[in-house]
Amino acid sequence: MDFDLEMIARLLLASLLGGLIGLEREVHGRPAGFRTHLLVSLGSCLFAIASIEFYRRYGNFTGHGPVGVDAARVAAQVVPGIGFLGAGAIIREGASVRGLTTAACLWIAAAVGLACGSGMYIISCVVTAISLTALLLLKKVEGALARDHYSILVVMSDDLTGQLEQIQRLLDECKLQRLGVNIEKDIENSRLRFEFEVKLTSREVVCAVVDQVGALSGVRKVSFS
Repeated sequence: MDFDLEMIARLLLASLLGGLIGLEREVHGRPAGFRTHLLVSLGSCLFAIASIEFYRRYGNFTGHGPVGVDAARVAAQVVPGIGFLGAGAIIREGASVRGLTTAACLWIAAAVGLACGSGMYIISCVVTAISLTALLLLKKVEGALARDHYSILVVMSDDLTGQLEQIQRLLDECKLQRLGVNIEKDIENSRLRFEFEVKLTSREVVCAVVDQVGALSGVRKVSFS
């Protein structure tokens, strides 16, 4: 009976700590939010408890022969398994990738759940506190840092001789670093499509690039993504 009550307490603590991490993601509108993190932590905790229970019931404690049951085997499968759930939270949009922090939070929630299931209460609370500190406070520090931004510049143009060279010259004048370019040619409609992967040191140059490239003869559409 005492064992059952202790396991219930572990499940409740895992749900609480996982939910706290997920609450921050929920507030920021991420696809994996409060309920997802709570369930991940709760499920991981249950895997840990099940591993312990298997060991209690079927382990060989006579001191003769092998133990017979590896108490960590079931819980160990949570580590690779949570990777599939985390991968589903990662989204690629053009040159940028979103969802890495949410995927990391799911990974942490699973670890917290396993720790709670193993009876590591203080460690679970400390890790949750550190995670919330990183999510809430360090976000402000990141916002104050000057960082490079990567984007895709898409230019739709008439098929004119030397158009690529003119666009590249304007990008160089705007101090926009070009990392690569893809070119598509619509022969039937005599149209060109350029996709430039660029690095931006500041967002202020975006409007200038759009205006200058858009003013070129033959350019039909300019967009950043």
